[in-house]
Amino acid sequence: MYQFKQLVVPDFLNKKAPPNYIAGLGRGATGFTTRSDIGPAREGPTEAALEKAKAAAEGKGPSNGGDDDDDERFQDPDNETGLFNAAPYEADDEEADRIYEEVDAKMDERRRARREAREREELEKYRKERPKIQQQFADLKRGLAAVSEDEWASIPDVGDLVRKGKRQKKFADKYVPVPDSVLLGASSQSALTNTLDAKQQLLGGFATPAGAMDGTMTDFSQFGQARDKVLGLKLDQISDSVAGQSIVDPKGYLTDLSSIVVQSDAEISDIKKARSLLRSVTATNPKHAPGWIAAARLEEVAGKQGAAREIIAKGCEECPTSEDVWLESARLNTTDNAKVILAQAIRHVPQSVKIWSKACDLESDPKGKKRVLRRALEFIPNSVKLWKAAVSMEEDPDDARILLSRAVECIPLAIELWLALARLESYENAVKVINKARAKNPTSHEIWLAGAKLVETNGNTKMVDVMLSRAVKALAEKGSTLNRDNWIQEAETAEKEGYVATCQAIIAETIGMGVEDEDRKSTWMEDAESCIAHGSYITARAIYAHALKVFPHKKSIWRRAAFLEKSHGTRDSLEEILQRAVRYCPQAEVLWLMGAKEKWLAGDIPAAKGILEAAFAANPNSEQIWLAAIKLEVETGEYARARILLASAREKANTERVWMKSAVLERQLGQPDAALTLLATGIAKFPTAPKLYMIKGQIESAEKNDPVTARETYTKAIRAIPSSTPLWLLLSRLEESTHQQTKARATLEKARIMNPKNPQLWCEAVRVETRAGNTPMARALLAKALQECPTSGMLWAEAILMEPRAQRKTRSADALKKCENDPVVVVTVARLFWAERKVDKARNWFGRAVKTDPDLGDSWAWWYKFEGEHGEQQHGGANGAGSNGTGAAPNGANGATTGENERQKDVVKACIAAEPAHGEKWQAVAKDLANVGKSSDEILRIVARGLVNTI
Repeated sequence: MYQFKQLVVPDFLNKKAPPNYIAGLGRGATGFTTRSDIGPAREGPTEAALEKAKAAAEGKGPSNGGDDDDDERFQDPDNETGLFNAAPYEADDEEADRIYEEVDAKMDERRRARREAREREELEKYRKERPKIQQQFADLKRGLAAVSEDEWASIPDVGDLVRKGKRQKKFADKYVPVPDSVLLGASSQSALTNTLDAKQQLLGGFATPAGAMDGTMTDFSQFGQARDKVLGLKLDQISDSVAGQSIVDPKGYLTDLSSIVVQSDAEISDIKKARSLLRSVTATNPKHAPGWIAAARLEEVAGKQGAAREIIAKGCEECPTSEDVWLESARLNTTDNAKVILAQAIRHVPQSVKIWSKACDLESDPKGKKRVLRRALEFIPNSVKLWKAAVSMEEDPDDARILLSRAVECIPLAIELWLALARLESYENAVKVINKARAKNPTSHEIWLAGAKLVETNGNTKMVDVMLSRAVKALAEKGSTLNRDNWIQEAETAEKEGYVATCQAIIAETIGMGVEDEDRKSTWMEDAESCIAHGSYITARAIYAHALKVFPHKKSIWRRAAFLEKSHGTRDSLEEILQRAVRYCPQAEVLWLMGAKEKWLAGDIPAAKGILEAAFAANPNSEQIWLAAIKLEVETGEYARARILLASAREKANTERVWMKSAVLERQLGQPDAALTLLATGIAKFPTAPKLYMIKGQIESAEKNDPVTARETYTKAIRAIPSSTPLWLLLSRLEESTHQQTKARATLEKARIMNPKNPQLWCEAVRVETRAGNTPMARALLAKALQECPTSGMLWAEAILMEPRAQRKTRSADALKKCENDPVVVVTVARLFWAERKVDKARNWFGRAVKTDPDLGDSWAWWYKFEGEHGEQQHGGANGAGSNGTGAAPNGANGATTGENERQKDVVKACIAAEPAHGEKWQAVAKDLANVGKSSDEILRIVARGLVNTI
């Protein structure tokens, strides 16, 4: 037998061919390739190259033998734009480029140190050969350190003498003779004319030339006569003739004119279309009540009252169960007919509350109203509206109580009826009614609150807390949806109704509902602020009280509660809460100081000193308490004791303010030498304290009259504290007071370089030029200042005042766009209205200014000054002001003055409450030694007396 072997198929036949495999290549079967398969051997010339070659051939450009930028000899070998331009950029090319870049970076890193050293040596060699100008004069600049202050002061002012003659000649060339025509025109404008115009002479007088040329004259009086004649004809048409006299009622005339309805053709056409449309609606669907009502109202609008009544009567026949149709029919008919119509309606719709209410309204007799309502309750005993109307008609409380007893039996879920019944019952019966209502309405919080208010009215305030505690638990068990915010609203409502205990109990039981422990303090403070904003001060006080029970050692809560009592409480309540506060927070300096101040204001000086002694025991090193005790001694005239306290304070609380207050006290007492000694010691201890330098310089320039020493003090100060703006201002003003205008300008310029974007320095520079009479330079500086400080109200106020009167409104509008709420700008705008005699607008803007920043004393002073001229008069006089025209006392006496009007007194009260402490004019007066110890109202009057509205 033959054996057949199974053929084995080679495995490579099922596999993919290797890359770049060409079938038959091994045995020479290669085929052929044409030029179209591989493309040209070299890329052809571009169009630009062809154009250039053509131009060269024609002799218009360089030849092929010349220097050509596109020649392949000058090609960058790294930029393959020749033969290999069309070659594909593959992965191996990218890898090769990356390797070459890494090699270049490595080689560059190896050579960097040597390259940088070589460049440094070359730079040093170049600097030695060609040094800078500042290096050439370095030895001379070092020698300037030995120049003294006197030598510096003796240096003459630098003047620009370069090309002086040429500059004057240049300016002189600009002046040209004035033409004769200009001189003649100016003289003719100011001269008087003694002859008449030719046209006027022709017409013979001052008649209108335009009409005289064509022979016509215009008489304007005829227009008025014609108007009166037409009006008289209209009045005659509507007048009645009685015994030959015309009687016209002007009020009735106007009323009749307003009641006349003139219908145009378009309106009549629209009415006809609507009538046909509604007729088809009522015909196709007669049981549709709104169609009948619309048809009746259309006829009413068209003025056909009878047709409207007929249509609505048909509607009542077709739709007897629609209460709207019956009500519309009653409205369109007279009162008597309406009663009949509603009687028919009740037969068809006896359960309609609207129809019964309308029938009650048609009755004019109270007995008839009661009869209708009681008849209605027989048909609809579960209507709260009818029961309330019936109860309100009863004058006897006993009858009303009987009706309410029946009402709550018929409608046990009506909470309003239960509460009304409880208010009419005695206390014992009211409690029973509330308990029954609570049993019928277990989820009603109103009944629980009514019970708490009832108990509070009876005087049992302890039971109120118990009731509300039970109420919160019971409502939570019954699934009440009342949240914490709703409870706070209920507390505010109870406060407004006068139930203080209920309000406090609600807050105590519900203020912590749904609040996380870590969020309690912040959430409760927000709730208290919200209540204060709503005017609910008792609710806010209750929130603070609960928060203090939970957080008794939080100073911020005690401080908020104290401020609330100070603003909206009594003096006793404030003292009580401050005593509790310092007991829990003895380290809170503010609370001690508030307590001492309240005692001081109340006139109890020993108690204030006692509080401060206790504060010393709790805070022995507190600067604020030391200064408060010293101020109290100074205000009471105990200067020796104040000096002893200051000496102790300098040892125990060695701070900058203590040394400053010590020097200020010595200066007030007329001891400038002692003050300078203290200031020298204080400056040695605190070399960066600007106020010590300021006081020292002021004493040297004012009391000692030694501007040279004061200049040295200020110079030393600005070297130590170059960022202090007041020091630069004082030094500039000192130079200006000694007639050193150039040095004052230089000082301010140097200050602006060291303190850029400072509006106070720019404003002072502008004022220096203004005081020197150099207005163009002041305007130029102001323009630069506004570019650097575009939102400075001080600079914008100067810009407004520097403009001419006609352009100040435009300038003020620009200022308000840049800094709308700046009080200085607002006051300046108010002064503009004041100058224009727009009193109401000025008053509103002054109010806006003090509301924006109540701490700015200048705003209050300007307002007081304004009210002195335009306020309401209290006594006789030209403007209700004092002899000085400001409404102030002759010598700035304390208290209200006889020349103040009511508006000025209001300004003074508001200023005392605000206690302002800033402002250019205000601080200059308040810190004057002659005004030490004066109150806010006294300083207000002094500042106002010195103000002059020069706008």
